[in-house]
Amino acid sequence: MRLLRLSASACLLFSCLYSCVEGDMRNQPRMIFTQKETTVNKLSLRGDYAAVPILEEPPGTVIAAGQKSVNFYNFQNPLKKSEKRVKWKECGDHQHNCSYTVTMVNKMKDANQLFVCGTTGRDTVCCNMNVSEEDPMCLSSPKTDSIEASIHEFVVKEGDPYVLVESADSADLFVAYSGVQDFVGIQKFGKNKVGPANHYKEQHYVGLIPITEVDNSLQDKLYAFYKEKNQDTGMYSEMWIPFVSRVCMADVGGPKNTLQFSWTSQMNARLFCGDSQKKQHFSELVDVAYLHAEQWQNTRVYGLFRNEWGMSAVCEYTLQDIDYIFRKSPFKDESAGNTNIRPRECVADSKSLSLEILKMVEKTSEMDHWVKPFNNSGPLLFNHHHYTYIYVDSSKDKKNDDHIVLFLSTNKGRIHKVIHSSTQTLVIAEYRPFDQQEDIFSILLQPTSRKLYLKSRSEVAQLDVANCPQYGDSCEDCLLARDPYCAWNSTHCIPVTQDKLQDVAFGNYSICSHLPKKELNLPFSTHPDKGVETIRLPAKAKYFLRCPVSSHHAQYNWIHLKKSTCSLKDQQCLLMIDSMGHEHVGNYTCSSEEMGYKKVRAEYELKLENRATDRLSSSLIWVCLMALMIKSLSC
Repeated sequence: MRLLRLSASACLLFSCLYSCVEGDMRNQPRMIFTQKETTVNKLSLRGDYAAVPILEEPPGTVIAAGQKSVNFYNFQNPLKKSEKRVKWKECGDHQHNCSYTVTMVNKMKDANQLFVCGTTGRDTVCCNMNVSEEDPMCLSSPKTDSIEASIHEFVVKEGDPYVLVESADSADLFVAYSGVQDFVGIQKFGKNKVGPANHYKEQHYVGLIPITEVDNSLQDKLYAFYKEKNQDTGMYSEMWIPFVSRVCMADVGGPKNTLQFSWTSQMNARLFCGDSQKKQHFSELVDVAYLHAEQWQNTRVYGLFRNEWGMSAVCEYTLQDIDYIFRKSPFKDESAGNTNIRPRECVADSKSLSLEILKMVEKTSEMDHWVKPFNNSGPLLFNHHHYTYIYVDSSKDKKNDDHIVLFLSTNKGRIHKVIHSSTQTLVIAEYRPFDQQEDIFSILLQPTSRKLYLKSRSEVAQLDVANCPQYGDSCEDCLLARDPYCAWNSTHCIPVTQDKLQDVAFGNYSICSHLPKKELNLPFSTHPDKGVETIRLPAKAKYFLRCPVSSHHAQYNWIHLKKSTCSLKDQQCLLMIDSMGHEHVGNYTCSSEEMGYKKVRAEYELKLENRATDRLSSSLIWVCLMALMIKSLSC
């Protein structure tokens, strides 16, 4: 234990600073895991890697596309790296001088086949690449040659969402183009090239969801989520408006002279995320993730929003609710009589639509009613963190109840793990996988291994998000974690398997009581994490007693003659001995309490030294003080 002797003014400054940076515990992660507490493996990306990584089998294999090549990484064997340069047929024998840069890589249904697109900034080429070959050429294929022919004059930008939809003998590529240029909107490339009509609006797309109906392919649809710049520039107007758009995949555009090569099926609806009663409204759509369901109507969509004060929120929607708006809502600024004329389902031949209907489509595609969150609920989660991306997973407990797991990246390069069920939404953990505050550009989960893959500008990190032993060594600690990936096996907290003990919904640790006595921790655990530490201090010395923090949702108290509440920061709580005297001699106990479960975290015995101790120099005192303050502010 290190001795810190501080002047009275220095101690007051530290206390004030400590109180200012203390956050609202209700919005804080329950546990914080650095690289010391959880397994993080990282592989360096050399050069500029634009395309989002793709997970491959076996688990631990990642495909990452660079500017000129497709690279294969193996986290099980980091030295086993394979680099395959993309050889464009357009460049012939001049591959090293080829100016095409990879902007899109998509895994195809056929084994070992990748669909790759590259651009020069003026035009785009696409091809198929057989990665099982030692030195593959990127060539045309019958399935995708119509895409290659129709996309040539289009420039695919880094970061724009895209979806490749394959059938038995053909494929269509849908790209959502963001910005203010002529091409802004949903573009379809394939046998029939279709795009948006000119609208001169600024739009930024964050996600696409394809829905294919096995029994009725005519009704296959694509849902696009985006934010649109508000054209109302009034003082009280929001800068961004969130939208969802729907198009029919069978749409081939209108006849000649009226919406030719433009969507005839597109409908747009505003998204609402907030709480009307509390006058909370989050209007900037940042990202979306979804959980696919066997019945497409039950597919859940999770939108990440932000407001103009920097607060983030997550709202939950269903495709059934979204589709209901598209089927039943009147169109904005359209007479009631015209509403029933316009088809709401996909049609077999969009070129045969009447001129009257096509004129309605040209006039407006926006619905009058807004899409509300599932069950008209408010945000699942909102707090002051600046979230940037979202990923969603679903996990069933032993009762077969679904628990939604959200992974949210922050602008500081951290990951928040959030559980959502019918009873609660809780930030159960924060992971800090990077040494520096790296921007995270993508999040992917390998479901079988519970490994999360994060891409920064220079690295791909593999993060173990089923690091169950770190929650504690008792049944109570394991259940209080409420982690759907973890359960108690009678001796340890382990990755969940059948018939193990857990209670994700409530964290009810009292169910541990059915365990044999030797395996049971009492509601008040009297044994600290470490033994009693004896500390001898000279008279008038100033000293900090430290108490380790595990759960940030627990209440921590120091007991010495009387109880005092502890302020939490940087994984510990501190008790300051202002000036060591006879009244400070004795035992000090730090304990935590969460949902009624109490546990001793640290115990000290302070004794008063008789001899004088050399004082630390004033400069050393201030160096130590500033180090503590900087460490506190960096969290």
